[in-house]
Amino acid sequence: MSSTRTAIRTTGVAVRAMLVLTLVLGVGYTLVVTGIGQLLLPNQANGSPLPDDKGSSLIGQSFTDADGEALPEYFQSRPSAAGDGYDGTASSGSNLGPENADLVAAIEERKTAIAEREGVSPDEVPADAVTASGSGLDPHISVAYALLQVPRVAEARGMSEQDLRAIVESRIQGRDLGFLGEERINVAELNLALDDGEGA
Repeated sequence: MSSTRTAIRTTGVAVRAMLVLTLVLGVGYTLVVTGIGQLLLPNQANGSPLPDDKGSSLIGQSFTDADGEALPEYFQSRPSAAGDGYDGTASSGSNLGPENADLVAAIEERKTAIAEREGVSPDEVPADAVTASGSGLDPHISVAYALLQVPRVAEARGMSEQDLRAIVESRIQGRDLGFLGEERINVAELNLALDDGEGA
């Protein structure tokens, strides 16, 4: 009889503990962390959305036509190996080593195509223009790749190269913490700014 009573008491304690911990850690903690995120970093907590629901500033986008050809009025992103390109549900690189014949051939093909599109020598095409990032979702390009595209985009938009170069340079993001990584430019944010009439 006493062992049954002890078992019931122990079960009751366990159930109450589970309910209290579920409320405190499962509900309370989640609400507190979500509240802090919304209060201190609302943009980041909500996925860093671009204006008018045009994507996220954290995920690259394709600026090509239905045939995969670069739209001349837009700065182009770096290549993507994520799904069909910039697929947030299939984040990945190509997983091909630097000496893989397929990767080397793809890089050479991209370099030739970009050099022709931008009217430069293949030697002037930056590495990030022809290689995908590890995630396949990188929204940034190097300053060198952005500046390489200025003449084409300026002509397509009827702008002076000098004015467009100034806009590009005003959007350079510095190194993280002042020393990590390289200076870069968010392509989607730059293209969106141009569509919204910046520099017009």
